[in-house]
Order: sequence, then structure tokens, then C-alpha cells
Amino acid sequence: MKRLAMGTMSLELGPPGAQHAGALMNSTEELVARVRAGDEEAFRLIFDRYSRPVLSFIFDMVGDRALAEDLAQETFVRAFRGLSGLREETKLSTWLFAIAKNCAREQLRSRRRNEGNVEIDAEPAFELRDQGRTPSGALLDKELSGVIQRALQKLDEDKRTVFTLKVLQQRSYEEIAEITGFSVGKLKTDLHRARAEMRKRIGPYLGGEQ
Repeated sequence: MKRLAMGTMSLELGPPGAQHAGALMNSTEELVARVRAGDEEAFRLIFDRYSRPVLSFIFDMVGDRALAEDLAQETFVRAFRGLSGLREETKLSTWLFAIAKNCAREQLRSRRRNEGNVEIDAEPAFELRDQGRTPSGALLDKELSGVIQRALQKLDEDKRTVFTLKVLQQRSYEEIAEITGFSVGKLKTDLHRARAEMRKRIGPYLGGEQ
């Protein structure tokens, strides 16, 4: 697990379900106001509330678990430093995803410059687990997750971003437009093409038509 230290505060990227119970008992607006007033514990609650979806989004963008954890930490460091500048009309989750998108995009562009195109075969950072699954069923889920991740990494950056945010993170077009700076028209076009590419790559594994 990754631990993030900021001043006197230590934050840990833990497994699903490790969030503090208090995170659900405070409104986002209240937590932001408390952080701006110097309450570090309020930022811990923000971290607990949003770290898992942010980490999951970044992993789907970069395809590497350890790197995604590092970039998630960078996302929250930037958020902690920049929270005072958050506009009141901006949704906190949208703002955090925009920072995460920038962190992932910077890393992807740096990786392309330094290494060229590299095939990534890392396992997914998070999986929805059914405790009643048989070993063979769990293996199948893991294999399918790997197929999906490899297919995601073959999408170009814009298509991967909109597919991840819309399909995997269930964000609205309006939110995605704010996160990415793209028009809704471009997002819909990119999503249509991304879905077609994903169906083509995943279809043979599922026994469907290409």
C-alpha cells in the first residue's frame, strides 16, 4: 500500500472498504470549507471518499498499478495545494478527475517520448469480488479483466479518456466535458468509436461477433 505524507497528515491508498466512516457524514461543501480553514482531517475525509475512484480511473488510463498509485498520490498533493483556488460552482469530484487526467496524460506523453509504445500487461488495480465465486470463476474474471485492460491501452488517449470516464466511471457528458475541455459532440463521437474498437477487440474473447 502507498502512504502519502503531507505535513502532519499521513494518507494511505488502501483496499476497497477502508474508508473512514466519517467521510459519508459530511457534505463536500463542508469538507472543502474545513480544509480551507486549515482542518487537515477534513482533507483526509475527502481523500477517503475519492481516492478509490480516482485511482481506478488513473489505472485505466496508464495500465500500470504501481504507477497509478504514484499518480493518484500526485493528484491529491496537487489538490491539497490548490484547493483554495477551487471555484464554488465547480464540483469537487469533477475537479479531482481533471487533476487526475492531467497527471495521467503527462505521464503517458513522457512515457511515449522516453520509451515509445510499450505493451502493458499489469493486473487491474481493483476488481469487484463475489465471495461465492469458485476458483475457476475467479480466474475467468481475472482473465477478462486483463483482456479489457489490454484493449483499453490500445485506444488512443482521447478515446480511452472518454470511455473510462463515461463507461467505467459513469460520469455525465457535462462532467466529462468539464474534466477534459472537449465539446460534448467530440465526446459522443469518441465514445462511439471507442465502443466499436472495444467490441472488436473483446468480442472474440466473449464469443461474440467482430
